[in-house]
Amino acid sequence: MNISGFKAGKLVQRYQYKSFEPNLIDIPWQIDNAELIMLLSQANIKLGELNAFSQLIPDVDFFIKMHVLKEGTKSSRIEGTQTNIDEAIQKEEYIQPEKKDDWQEVQNYVEAMNQAIESLEHLPLSNRLLKQTHETLLQGVRGTHKLPGEFRQSQNWIGGSSLADAIFVPPHPDSVNDLMADVEKFLHNENTMVPPLIKIGIAHYQFETIHPFLDGNGRIGRLLITLYLVSNQLLYKPTLYLSDFFEKNKSFYYDNLNRVRTHNDLIQWLKYFLEGVRSTSENSIQTFKSIIALRGDAENKIISLGKKQALAKSFLQYLYRKPIVDTNDVTDALSVKASTALRLIDDFITLEILTETTGFKRNRIFAFDDYIKLFR
Repeated sequence: MNISGFKAGKLVQRYQYKSFEPNLIDIPWQIDNAELIMLLSQANIKLGELNAFSQLIPDVDFFIKMHVLKEGTKSSRIEGTQTNIDEAIQKEEYIQPEKKDDWQEVQNYVEAMNQAIESLEHLPLSNRLLKQTHETLLQGVRGTHKLPGEFRQSQNWIGGSSLADAIFVPPHPDSVNDLMADVEKFLHNENTMVPPLIKIGIAHYQFETIHPFLDGNGRIGRLLITLYLVSNQLLYKPTLYLSDFFEKNKSFYYDNLNRVRTHNDLIQWLKYFLEGVRSTSENSIQTFKSIIALRGDAENKIISLGKKQALAKSFLQYLYRKPIVDTNDVTDALSVKASTALRLIDDFITLEILTETTGFKRNRIFAFDDYIKLFR
């Protein structure tokens, strides 16, 4: 199948509506578009640079947590939540009541991503893993009644108030298991001569078209991209997340996905997808470079603390994982008395590493703002 000749599927008449039934994707493919090959080359180069860069950074896991938080925030915002990165870092007790549902959805996404990455060590990237991840994603939030961890058994739709006026109606529930089995086979088919980035671009489109869950399809579909890159060792660590690119170009994201279904234009979607990989890899490399510069500056500052330098270095490493803290956080994390924690916080304020964010004299909250800025 030449990519330029791809036929996405067909509309099938149901009772009072038509569902889109996609064609299978676990088929022989051939890339017959020169511009796509050029974009693929550029995306591969930048992804390789990011992968190499992440392996050279000492303690890279400290910084990945913030990347995952940013991804959770951006992916959830595409679906309509309003939580920003500063709120996502906060403890629940500091979140305003009307924002707690949105905040929890981001926390669930982060937990789902972390669990899925960990599960890849003993489970292949599979429908089983996606279902487990979906169950975590919807735990205790607004979609908790929408079959967490299970493919849908009823018809869903996108846009509009009902099936009658929907913008897009995914395939009938009877088709979902076979279609998702086909996606799984495609991802693992080593006889299909499809470059990995093209393969996951096609798989992401197909997943979003199938819409196999009653809720959370966008988030799971975007998470699938990172899981594939890690499981196929294109990334040593989970350092590439496309939701920021998709959110900034939200209308293009949806338009290009839909154009495949309406015009069989898979090439335009893949061009957009590969540009996302290229530009996001480039931005992630720049973020890591900025982190290295910031860390060097902060470590130079704490040299002035003399005997407290070792404790200060431990505190600084903690701030890379949790850049908004209160006194209790520092006391628990460093196993020190509250008075010691307060003095250390005051030292970091003096050194202009931390800033106090509330203006209160009690129950104060402190932010490593220069670090957080890199992820806003």
